[in-house]
Amino acid sequence: MTTVSTHYRFRPLNIGRFVVWSLFAAALVVAPMLFTSSLALTMLSQIGYLIIICLSYNMLLGQGGMLSFGHAVYTGMGSFIAVHAMNAAAREGGFHVPLVLVPVAGGLAGLAVAVLLGYVTTKKSGTTFAMITLGIGELVASMALMFPEFFGGEGGITTNRVYGAKFLGWDFGPQMQVYYLIAAYCFVCTGLMFAFTGTPLGRMLNAVRDNPERVEFIGYSTRHVRYFAFIIAGFFAGVGGGLAAINFEIVTAADSVSVVRSGGYLLFTFLGGATFFFGPIIGAVLLVLASVLLSELTKAWLLYLGIAFLIMVMYAPGGIASLVMLNLRMARYGRLRPLLPHYAALLAAIVVAVAGGAAMVEMLYHLQLNAAVGPQLAYMGLTLQADRPTTWLGAGALFVAGAALFEWARRRFVRAWDVAQESVEKQSRGAAA
Repeated sequence: MTTVSTHYRFRPLNIGRFVVWSLFAAALVVAPMLFTSSLALTMLSQIGYLIIICLSYNMLLGQGGMLSFGHAVYTGMGSFIAVHAMNAAAREGGFHVPLVLVPVAGGLAGLAVAVLLGYVTTKKSGTTFAMITLGIGELVASMALMFPEFFGGEGGITTNRVYGAKFLGWDFGPQMQVYYLIAAYCFVCTGLMFAFTGTPLGRMLNAVRDNPERVEFIGYSTRHVRYFAFIIAGFFAGVGGGLAAINFEIVTAADSVSVVRSGGYLLFTFLGGATFFFGPIIGAVLLVLASVLLSELTKAWLLYLGIAFLIMVMYAPGGIASLVMLNLRMARYGRLRPLLPHYAALLAAIVVAVAGGAAMVEMLYHLQLNAAVGPQLAYMGLTLQADRPTTWLGAGALFVAGAALFEWARRRFVRAWDVAQESVEKQSRGAAA
């Protein structure tokens, strides 16, 4: 069987694409100047390396159709190797690795592990591939407690990112300097992964996802294509893991290599939109907002995430990115304005339903977890009496009314969307002719 050719033709300069990448770079540079609090800077740093991790995961899921439940293995191994590299460099006589190259060391660790485990994993595809990754993820998570010298046991391994000579006058002690290091890697890695989509290997990976039988028929090895893509994804995942280790200066097995962490990458990559390159970027932003802000607002944040995932699967399986692209296409052909009233009705219905449903969830959590402080619950500027049936009836009625309004608005929206879509198709066919 033949493998993928290394010949690659560079695409001509695209002005629109150049503008988009320039705006992306500008956003990375300007973001900490607009959001100046320490919390915002910490969140921006997390978004930076999570963009790399989610994009690397989408290389498997979106581009290759490989559903993986063990992607955290490669980010976690990158984090642990990065921590060990920093600790070794800080010791006298130790092997010195400059801090700016520590993420590369993490990437090489992710690549090495992907070479080893991917050889077994990519022998199968589809559901079998997913089950193998799940088993490998559980295996590595269990091994983390068996080798405390490397993984640090339950307490993990700590480090100090300030060591050695300064880099261009920076010692990377302040969080601002760490952020710009993460932003630089984020931009470079995002650009490299986007370039990968245009290579013969990237194109063939899409073909393996869509029609593996035809790929085999024309003489390519689908397993080799999956294996090479798996290795590349492991490298970028390791880079993201190395940046995470630099950012937090501590790595624990529970937070780095667990299947729960892999599930988080899957969940938010899907919510962002796995079928579009920029979808995982949206997913990374949502992941940080949910894990940092939403978790501070409510103890039921995981429940809300699960419900949001179910709703997206039912009504927008392409993720947020697909909604953005579809509406941009409608706007391009002048068909978005008639849909705006329907969007307003849907939004109003969602607000009403969420207000009622969230009130019931919060009261239930309050009675189960905070009953000792009394039945009173602060909710959206109001004080709810969680032990009164009338409060539950009011919240339930609000939820039912919002759900009914949503279904009514959804049906009207679908009819209006079909009319607009038909008009857009006619216009596009006329323009093509």
